[in-house]
Amino acid sequence: MSELVSTKWLFNNINNKKLVIIDCSWFLPSEKKNPKKFYKKQHIKGAYFFDIDKISDKKNKLPHMVPKVAYFKEKTKNFNIHKNSKIITYSSGNIMGASRVWWMFKYFGFKNIFVLNGGLNKWIKEKKPITKLYSSKKISTFNYTIDHKWLINKNQILKNIENKKQLIIDARNKNRFYGIEKEKRKKLRSGHIPYSKNIFWKKLTSNSHNIISKKLIEKEFSKFNVKNKNIIFSCGSGISACVLSLSLMHALNIKGSVYDGSWAEWGLNKNLPINI
Repeated sequence: MSELVSTKWLFNNINNKKLVIIDCSWFLPSEKKNPKKFYKKQHIKGAYFFDIDKISDKKNKLPHMVPKVAYFKEKTKNFNIHKNSKIITYSSGNIMGASRVWWMFKYFGFKNIFVLNGGLNKWIKEKKPITKLYSSKKISTFNYTIDHKWLINKNQILKNIENKKQLIIDARNKNRFYGIEKEKRKKLRSGHIPYSKNIFWKKLTSNSHNIISKKLIEKEFSKFNVKNKNIIFSCGSGISACVLSLSLMHALNIKGSVYDGSWAEWGLNKNLPINI
């Protein structure tokens, strides 16, 4: 079982008419980079641009929360997605964006989706072809159906907070997890959800933005005995948690839910318990 494809595989299959390539580049606010500008400058042939911040729940004050299914369908209506399509997501600079969009499509019931390991950086380093040309808009016909297992909310977590069958793994760095590093978002408390564990998402990637080997991923998760548990991933605002979800599915074929609100929601609500 694999949730990844290599740059070699994509290069050899790039003209396959069933293939849908999506540029999902996304950067942290502190990086002050505009992913759409990167897409306009260079992207893989045939790739559509997926704007994570715009294809989100605009009624929610929290950043880039997953939207309603109708809105998601509207925003991907010109991506040429059909029942027999194979979607490849990639991103530039890090694997977070590609992982997030992989997770969103899984949540909306599209199973045949994979992440380009190494992303655009590896593609360009290997001198594979890029373009500035926009991809032709083609009507999608896929009928999305929500798979609720992929998403969880704060009330579900709170209800089972002491349940040993529930395992929350936080993707933030160790200093944020233990409250040593102050949160950058205003009014956010420091610390973590009680009983949660910590795997910094960058531990699952190499310096070249590849997901590490299945053996190394399994080694990271084996510290917490993830089998036969309800796995929940959290982070700062629901993005890097998806790297953990992707890695767990890729290496162990275990579906892990993402707490979309993550610390942006939990840390803001003074009625919710925290540990430091």
